[in-house]
Amino acid sequence: MGSVSKDDMTKAPAPVSVGEAFRYWLKLGFISFGGPVGQISMMHQELVERRRWISEHRFLHALNYCMVLPGPEAQQLATYIGWLMHDTWGGIMAGTLFVLPSLFILSALTWIYLAFGDVPAVAGILYGIKPAVTAIVVFAAYRIGSRALKNAVLWALAAAAFVAIFTFNLPFPYIVLGAGILGSIGGHIAPDKFKTGGHHGDGKKSYGPALIDDHTPTPEHARFKWTRVFTFAVVGLAIWGSIMGLMTTQYGWQGTLTQMGWFFTKAALLTFGGAYAVLPYVYQGGVEHYQWLTGPQMIDGLALGETTPGPLIMVVAFVGFIGGWTKEVFGSGMLAQAGIAGAAVATIFTFLPSFLFILLGGPAVEATRHDLKFTAPLTGITAAVVGVVLNLAVFFAYHVLWPQGFVQPLSVQTLFLGFEWFTALIGVGAGVALFRYKVGIIPVIGACGLAGLGYTLLKPLL
Repeated sequence: MGSVSKDDMTKAPAPVSVGEAFRYWLKLGFISFGGPVGQISMMHQELVERRRWISEHRFLHALNYCMVLPGPEAQQLATYIGWLMHDTWGGIMAGTLFVLPSLFILSALTWIYLAFGDVPAVAGILYGIKPAVTAIVVFAAYRIGSRALKNAVLWALAAAAFVAIFTFNLPFPYIVLGAGILGSIGGHIAPDKFKTGGHHGDGKKSYGPALIDDHTPTPEHARFKWTRVFTFAVVGLAIWGSIMGLMTTQYGWQGTLTQMGWFFTKAALLTFGGAYAVLPYVYQGGVEHYQWLTGPQMIDGLALGETTPGPLIMVVAFVGFIGGWTKEVFGSGMLAQAGIAGAAVATIFTFLPSFLFILLGGPAVEATRHDLKFTAPLTGITAAVVGVVLNLAVFFAYHVLWPQGFVQPLSVQTLFLGFEWFTALIGVGAGVALFRYKVGIIPVIGACGLAGLGYTLLKPLL
């Protein structure tokens, strides 16, 4: 089912039933580790190379569109392919199943974290994971920067973004807006400095005839029609408005769940550059403004997000769960239920725009069939994202290496008072594993967690 033998490589696969597609998307939701790169690679290997549900060219054509959208590109790609194969409900099914297992797993882990986080074994594992997460964020900044910062102008834009958020605590949306404006201006003044990027190839490689091949006519449901655009826009806004209206009526505009809905809607529209780029914004809102969780808890949430399947942006479910729990939105006797409600609200409002982007824009993409590229404003935003992510790494490093903060008055003599030397050693080891030996994120986190557990258990004996 879903694959063909070598003898049938000259024939297109048989049509895929909704049930078969459901089973594949559900399986993907449980095994999609490795971040967007790993998840996209999994889909390519399975859908293009093995099952041949979609051709290389059509796969990359869809991916290039998802890359220029705010939001998790891997989840949007799954939604796009599901929609192309089985209409609207196929897209909703694929996109939902990509996220749902992660929501359940992360909610369960967050409950364990809150209920048993003080248990020595759990605390020890988290002690080792935190510096690993810091190294992972630095590595993410490196990966984005090596791809995006192609000249001195873009390097300067990244540095300016770092200074803006680190020194002046400028809100992330303003940085995105400013970078987009500068990119747009730069695209006219010095177009060679803002050449578009992010393209993923021309799709010339072939693995045999595909169910949706290069020249397969666009299905009727994927043809561009203004009536369809209007319908999806109205339905999407109605879903958003009805949930927000219900929460506003029940809890008031300043209620925790209502504010979560509004906040994560804005976050969903600012995730250019992936989850690492939006994390500073989630930190500014969730930790500093709303105080749903603490800074160290944010680091723990990212660690849990890295070790569960699904898009990394699912860390919003962790933030929502802790926010609902700490704010006791249903009272002190229903903390778990409050956490689940917060996680659900964060997830719904983060991913609803992603579904709309595909259902609204997909037909236009299918109509053009031209390779999509980043615009100059997006080039500027991507450069700024590097500086923002680097600031996130600095924030994490400070809280991990100086958990009690700097000793005042700060000086060369007091700088290393309270410094966690073993944590620093774990972080350096994680960095070497990532940068030098290209070890995967999951093995790095596992090894660091074991190191932290061993140190915590042995420390009283030393």
